[in-house]
Amino acid sequence: MILLRAYAIVTTLVIVVLATAAFQPSQKSQNLGEITVERINVVDKDGTLRMVISNKDRMHPGVIDGKVIDRPRPVAGFLFFNDEGDEVGGLTYTGRVKDGARNASSGLNLDQLKQDQTIGFGYSESNGRKTAAFQVWDPPDANLGELIDKLNAANQIQDAARRAAAVQAARDGFPPRPRRVLVGKTADRAATVSLSDASGKPRLNLTVDADGNPRIESLDENGKVIQRWPAQQ
Repeated sequence: MILLRAYAIVTTLVIVVLATAAFQPSQKSQNLGEITVERINVVDKDGTLRMVISNKDRMHPGVIDGKVIDRPRPVAGFLFFNDEGDEVGGLTYTGRVKDGARNASSGLNLDQLKQDQTIGFGYSESNGRKTAAFQVWDPPDANLGELIDKLNAANQIQDAARRAAAVQAARDGFPPRPRRVLVGKTADRAATVSLSDASGKPRLNLTVDADGNPRIESLDENGKVIQRWPAQQ
């Protein structure tokens, strides 16, 4: 009996040691060769989310101050998160041909702290019209988490018309995020550099149209051309 008890104790200790070792994080890198996953979460040692790599069905909807945005986000790509776990932009992309129609988009956008994107590269294509541009926005200092609360509440409204009105009212009541710089190709195949004022109104445009005709235009706050080179005939 003594030998059986000793054997049982030793066996139990060995099992516990082996089980504990199996669940210890390995400090040695592993070459997995190839893996197939729907989503990967990269976290700090304390569990703070820092990056998500996901397909379109499991993409993170976005979060600021621990407030998750109530919205679908059917795009694949990468999302980045800062030291506080706030989403701060990423790389997303879509694209398909259906019934002969081409639709696609891709974008790399980086967010201001506690705000939406402040710089980005993007491409879109729909019904034969294609754009590609580098853009710079000027977000306010207001915390976007306040808007998330209002948008999430609005999205709970069942009536579609009332829901849309509530979402728009929430956005209208929040400081705007004017675009200040655009460098790219427009849907009419013009190469354009557009500089805007603090209200997001274009004030200086440098353009070469699809036929190769160049022009420089200075505009007032109402969008009226006040100077143009070459002068209009």
